[in-house]
Amino acid sequence: MTMVKAIVPVFDGHNDTLLRLEMSEREGTPISFLEGSEKLNIDYPKAVEGGFAGGLFAIFVPPMKKLDSKPDFQSMVNEVEQPYALDMTNAMMARALRLAQKSEGRVRICLTSADIKQAMADNVIALMLHIEGAEAIDADFNALDVLHAAGLRSIGPVWSRSNIFGHGVPFDFPGSPDSGPGLTDLGKELVRRCGALNMLIDLSHINEKGFWDVHAVSEKPLLATHSNVHAICPSRRNLTDKQLAAIAETKGLVGLNYSVGFLRPDGDKKQIDMDLDIMVDHLAYLVEKLGEDGVGLGSDFDGTTVPQRIGSCAGNPALIERLRARAFGEELIAKIAHKNWIAMLERSGI
Repeated sequence: MTMVKAIVPVFDGHNDTLLRLEMSEREGTPISFLEGSEKLNIDYPKAVEGGFAGGLFAIFVPPMKKLDSKPDFQSMVNEVEQPYALDMTNAMMARALRLAQKSEGRVRICLTSADIKQAMADNVIALMLHIEGAEAIDADFNALDVLHAAGLRSIGPVWSRSNIFGHGVPFDFPGSPDSGPGLTDLGKELVRRCGALNMLIDLSHINEKGFWDVHAVSEKPLLATHSNVHAICPSRRNLTDKQLAAIAETKGLVGLNYSVGFLRPDGDKKQIDMDLDIMVDHLAYLVEKLGEDGVGLGSDFDGTTVPQRIGSCAGNPALIERLRARAFGEELIAKIAHKNWIAMLERSGI
């Protein structure tokens, strides 16, 4: 008799599902996380099917323009005003809280690594809140303290645009992440204050000078929630060997981004019919540079174009099977899928 392997639980370091839910509501075409929707990469039915156990649910502030029109790329990278950003952030945090309340125990807001472990033990989706780009935070950091008290546990100082804290890395291909100045003085203070609150600092969208500024200021492990290997795919959004060495030195973590354009060596964002071995190549390289404890998954589901053979969180078992085929052992697979994320949170005091 052939033994069927159990689905490996996945804790995912990055998704944009809250934004997808919020925008669908504002556009008058609401979709349901609990009932499921073809418009979502992550929803409850797909999570059950693919072993999605939870993750860092990002809050990203879209540009200030009509919500019934799709923003172009230039509008995405333009700066947004803090009051608008805080309003959008509050709306998405409230959406997460209401989702948990309405879920009848199927979704749980988690504030600590212990909460996540308990949620996984209870077979409940663990939702931890993250901000992608700190536009909602004011120069006096009042919003930071309030949002932390409301449940925020992770923050990226910048998305790929400038704000009062620093400068994001462009999406150009090919290119170097060394683009523009680093953190501002306010950005360095943000890193210090987040450290005092035991909040994660995400480096996935920051440029290289900003990366090194965080490294100099922070006493916490370095983290890139959804980034890949620059040596394999030379996108500016990916991490160089020197950056990976610094993350390894601090016992940090990198989550594999499923975005086609950040995986493929040719950077082609439209070729979704790609071999999953490219994803395994990135993971193998990250394990080599960071060690078995420094690698996780950070899909960017609901925020990017992912390989057709994955499609949604229901497709994660396809990646797990490809890891097995490439002789990744079961313990290493479990570490990459969820254990390393939980350990990273514990090392960061969460």
